[in-house]
Formats: sequence, structure tokens, C-alpha cells
Amino acid sequence: MTEIATFYFAYGSNLWREQMNLRCPENNFLGVGLLKEWRWFINKRGYANVVPSKEAGDDVYGFLYKINTKDEDVLDVYEGVPTSYQKKILPVTLLRTDGKDDKIIHCLVYVDTERVLDSIPKDEYIERMNKGITDAVKEGVPKDYIDKYLRQYIPDEH
Repeated sequence: MTEIATFYFAYGSNLWREQMNLRCPENNFLGVGLLKEWRWFINKRGYANVVPSKEAGDDVYGFLYKINTKDEDVLDVYEGVPTSYQKKILPVTLLRTDGKDDKIIHCLVYVDTERVLDSIPKDEYIERMNKGITDAVKEGVPKDYIDKYLRQYIPDEH
């Protein structure tokens, strides 16, 4: 039986590659992606979320992973599907660094459609997000994006 692969866009603590590798050991990291016309924030539950936005510059950077069905099932549990997050398939631009043209890939994105107001992060989430931010910067996510969106909610612990 052929395993079906899913493309997954991570924008929260799964930016921390070590966490993602522990949760989904068979994942294949593809690179940095851009979810256009969405805004990143921390919601009432204290975790990252995204909402559609028409504000200029509101795009969400994250990581694209290729995952199998088993890994997707694991992520569903971590993301609290269907009560905390819902599964959406959204167009994400894979930002190429090898000279090839950027590519749009339809990806699984976990979105909380119920809790859409800004709030503060859970204490335990701050450390994981900071590790994810470190990995994001290493992979080329613009520092301006980190400062404007993520640091508005996640204090730098260094």
C-alpha cells in the first residue's frame, strides 16, 4: 500500500525542528514557506494562531514539511483537532533558495476559527517558541517579520 504524503505548514512551536522531529520522526523538511494575507498572533488559549487579513504586509512565515498519515494523526492530537484547531488546506508559497522559482503548495494548516482575539502566551509556550524562532532565523525567516509579529507576543529569553 502506498503511503499518502501531506504537506504541512508550521507557524508556531513546530518551527522548533527538534520538537517536530520528536513528534513526527518521518517528516521531510522542505524549507521556509509564506502564507499570504494571513496574520500571526497568540490567541486566548495562549498558543499561536493565524487569521485571514487584508492589511498590507500581513503574511505568515513558517516551515513546510512533508508528512505521512501517521505523523498527521500525531499532529492532530497535539493540535487538539477538532476542539482547539481545525484542519484547513491553504495555498502556501515555498520560498526557494536554490535559484528555482518559488512554488505554491496546498498545505495542511491548523487554524483555530473560534478563538480569534489577541491574548498572551502560556509560560510553557514561550520557551518552545523561542527555540522555534532560533530555528526560523537560521533557515532564513526575515528578522523584521520576527520582530513585528512574533516578538509582539513572545519575549526574547536570551
